[in-house]
Amino acid sequence: MNVQHRRVMMRTLVWCVFIALVLPLIPYAWSSLENGAVPNPGTQLWRDVRQRDGAIVGSTQVSGVDAGVLISVYGERWRHYRMNELVPYGAYAMGGVLAFIGLYFLVRRRMRIEGGRSGEKLLRFTLFQRWVHWSTAALFLLLALTGLVLLYGRFVLIPVLGPEGFGTTAEVCKWTHNISGPLFIVAITVMFITYLPGNVPAWHDIKWVFKGGGFFGGHASAGRYNAGEKAWFWSTCLLGLLLGISGVVLLDLITVFGQGRDFMEFAHVIHSVISLFLICFSFGHMYLATIGMEGALESMTTGRVDTNWAKAHHDLWYEEEMAKRSNKAQRPGSRGATGQVAEPDAGT
Repeated sequence: MNVQHRRVMMRTLVWCVFIALVLPLIPYAWSSLENGAVPNPGTQLWRDVRQRDGAIVGSTQVSGVDAGVLISVYGERWRHYRMNELVPYGAYAMGGVLAFIGLYFLVRRRMRIEGGRSGEKLLRFTLFQRWVHWSTAALFLLLALTGLVLLYGRFVLIPVLGPEGFGTTAEVCKWTHNISGPLFIVAITVMFITYLPGNVPAWHDIKWVFKGGGFFGGHASAGRYNAGEKAWFWSTCLLGLLLGISGVVLLDLITVFGQGRDFMEFAHVIHSVISLFLICFSFGHMYLATIGMEGALESMTTGRVDTNWAKAHHDLWYEEEMAKRSNKAQRPGSRGATGQVAEPDAGT
């Protein structure tokens, strides 16, 4: 065999080896041109497991809601929302409202009854109305307290009680919260029916709002309930009902109706946002009903208010009650006709 034949054989062997090595890589090169990258089976598997490209529902013999979902992207998304947005922004909102109330109290001090107490009383709330109010308020405070423990307890209570102590506290709060929630729906429904008369918006409510409710000076006329009280009533009833329904959806029992984790996440967002909003709103309500306004708390403890307080804060309602008292006094055989003071109607 001469030198030329050897060269031909070597070239042929090199080409054969080259073809044997390159030919299997052609499909990968073609796929790379189409997709921009060579897919790695292992990488793609974990992308599917972690559902980076979207929710994937597999097949399984286990029956149940989302049984075919190995890892829920909704739960991870909710965790990020809860820790990065809900917890800090909720704390900022509550702290901001409390700071504003404190600053307002330092500047305005307690609103005293104009002209002092007259000694004459008007019936404002019946025993049943007060019972409905305090029952709903007690459930609201219980739900708010237990909910805040579940939301912020790990930051505040673990340093005090330790992990074990907080675990027990959180478990008790969870069960108390879950039991009180359905009761709150019933209470808020009864309160809506009880206090709806008198809370229908009226034209003088718009004037009350433009005058700032008289809190910054000047008189703002109001009926049985002013615009601020009506706003609290409608917010509490409508948002409170939605709060209760979203809370029931989050109970494990409700999954029998087929709600998936995506719907549960949505319900959780609605539940938490409404909760923090109502808690912030309640700060103002509790402030005005206690230390912020003289004579206001008496309406829900004794059911009666001083007439000077009624004239100062609910003058239109006061005039209506005085007209009713005058009409009763003029009726033959009434107690008012013999010199007795007639008791005005409380209304509903």
